[in-house]
Parts: sequence; structure tokens; C-alpha cells
Amino acid sequence: MPFLDIDTCNRRKFGKTCSGDVFVSRRSADGSRVCAVLADGLGSGLQANVAAALTGTMALEYITADVEIRRAAEMIMDALPLCPERHISYSTFTMLDAQADGTVRLIEYGNPPALHLRDGESLPVPRKPFTLPRWNGRTLAHATFDARLHDRIVFCSDGITQSGLGTRRFPFGWGSEQLERHVCRELVADPDLASGDLAQRLVQCALQHDSGIAGDDITCCVLHSRETRVLQVLTGPPFERARDAEYARQVLNPGTRSVLCGGTTAEIVGRELGRPLAMSLEHLDPAIPATSEMEGAALVSEGCITLSAVADMLERGEAPARANGATRLRELFLHSDCIVFLVGSGVNPAHHDPSLPVELEIRRTLVRRLKTLLESKHFKQVDVRYF
Repeated sequence: MPFLDIDTCNRRKFGKTCSGDVFVSRRSADGSRVCAVLADGLGSGLQANVAAALTGTMALEYITADVEIRRAAEMIMDALPLCPERHISYSTFTMLDAQADGTVRLIEYGNPPALHLRDGESLPVPRKPFTLPRWNGRTLAHATFDARLHDRIVFCSDGITQSGLGTRRFPFGWGSEQLERHVCRELVADPDLASGDLAQRLVQCALQHDSGIAGDDITCCVLHSRETRVLQVLTGPPFERARDAEYARQVLNPGTRSVLCGGTTAEIVGRELGRPLAMSLEHLDPAIPATSEMEGAALVSEGCITLSAVADMLERGEAPARANGATRLRELFLHSDCIVFLVGSGVNPAHHDPSLPVELEIRRTLVRRLKTLLESKHFKQVDVRYF
């Protein structure tokens, strides 16, 4: 089953304390469905944020409850007030319902049209307009189409398409056509570009059109259908030595990348698979133990100190500029969709050395902490298995 990778990037209008664009999404428990809403509140600042948050929350609940998407749009329009001066809704929105089988449904009202991209080219989206008679004939667009593996859906607020408005280069704004051509160029240059990276590049490009100062709230969202990226982390020796071979063979699982955390873990895998372990002299850091290299392993690092440092970085939401074993492991975590911890239950005598820092966490507690952080802050699917 393909993985539906969705991410967003937002910059609020210069001088405002909050963004008038609100993005909300929800993934089904089995990962087969992703629902998302981008709402753009009228104006900017707190009032726009409240209107957009109301719209986004309502729309997401309706979609996930399997309310027919056109009916959901009508109920949202019924609930949204009108601006008494401009006689327009306090929020525009894009509603997305994507299934792992490739079915994609869109409802658009007022936002720039979404893009469907395949192999670096933009495909036509079969939009069908429909009106709401009770609301002065306001027109929305509805589309249902099929997406394939590696396809992308890009949608944004008008802060992207109207960037550069009034400048000599873009007197009428960047526009949807220029955006479409730019996205295609980005994907031709880097077909494996992550959703978050593409969204960030488009937002940065829009900012450049206004000399780095956002004249409006700017938001871009990207959905990418791709293969699931599985990372397995082996840490600690198995409880029974008789299971060493079974434990080591996990590195051979097809379609996965493996990380070995701990010297004892690396020794077991190297011994059982007949693979030599070589010390790496790259990315030396006095605060984090050095890494090693082994055939078939994406990273070989020290155990508890490195894992504890990664947990601290994930909790703070930041990463030091210097590269070391902890920052490399953090990047592997963030660029994976499903993370499997294979935790050995054997006791490593080194962890009971009284000279080690008191705050050094034992493996099980540390893995539970990482699991919580990866699931709650980074929306990763995490599984823990014990040996």
C-alpha cells in the first residue's frame, strides 16, 4: 500500500502575531486515507485565524465522518457568516480526501486551483462547478480523479499566487500558471523531493517576490503518494543468546533501512552475519560518541547516549548545526514513515557503571520516550518489539 505523505509550510503576514491561513489534516489508523483542509480567513491576523480555524475544523470533521463532500461544503457555507461590507465569506477553503487506492476528491471555494502532477508534468483536474442557490449563487468546484504512485497534489492560499503583486516583475501577482511551471521545474530537477521540502521551497519563492517580507499569509500544502519508508532500529542484546542469529537477520529484511545503536548490538550483527565493523572518522563530536560503518546498515552508532541526545532534539524541535551520530539518526527518523524499534532485553553491564551520568536512561524507558515524541510531534507510525 502506498504511503500518503502530506506536509505544509506557512508564513504569516509581516507584523501579525498569527496566521490567517489554517491547515488541518487527519490520517486513518491504517494509513489508507488522508483528509486535509486549507482554510484562508478573510484578511489577516486574529480574526482571520478564528474564521479559518472554524472552517478547517468543521470541514475536517465532516470529511472524516464520511459526509458527502458536496453536502459538507454546503453545511460549511451555511455556517460561515458574510462580511457585511464586501458581501463575501469570511473564509475560503480547499478540502482534500485522498485514498491509498488512488481516489482523490477535492472541493475548492475561493482558493487557487490545486495542481495534479505526474512525472514533472501538470495534469488537468476534472473540475465540475456547482452553485449554492441559498447563497446568491456562489460557485464552488468539485473534482474526483485517480492518482497514481508518485503523483503529487499541490494546493495553496492566495498568498502564493498573489505574491509580487504590484512589482515590476509581477504587476498582477505570480499567478497560478507561473506557479504551475515552477513546480514542474522543481520536480524535474528533483523527482524525489519530499513534500515538506517542496512546500517550503514554494513558500520561500513567494517570499522572494516581495523582497522577503510577506504581504499576506502564505501557505502551501503538498500530498505525495509514494512507497512507505521503513526504518528499523536495533538496540541492545537479546535476552537469550540463542536468539542472536534471529535478531541479526532482521537487518536483512527487504525494503527497510537499519540502524544499529550500541556497540554490543553492532558486534552481535557483525558476528552473526559475517560483516566487519569499521570505525568512521567523519563527524567527530566530543559530546556524542563516534559512529561506525557496516555493510547493510544506514548508521551504526553508540546506544543510550546517542538515543538520549536524539530524544532531546526531537523534544526541543531543533538540531545542532554540527553533524554527529545523533543528528544523523534524527534525520533518518524524520525522513522515515514507519519506525520499528527492535529492543534487546539483555542487560548491558556498561549501563550500570556508577561513573556514567545519573540521568542516563535505560533502553526501554528511552525507547518509550522516543515513540511518544515521534508519534505525537512528527506523526510517525512507531512499533516496538522486544527480543
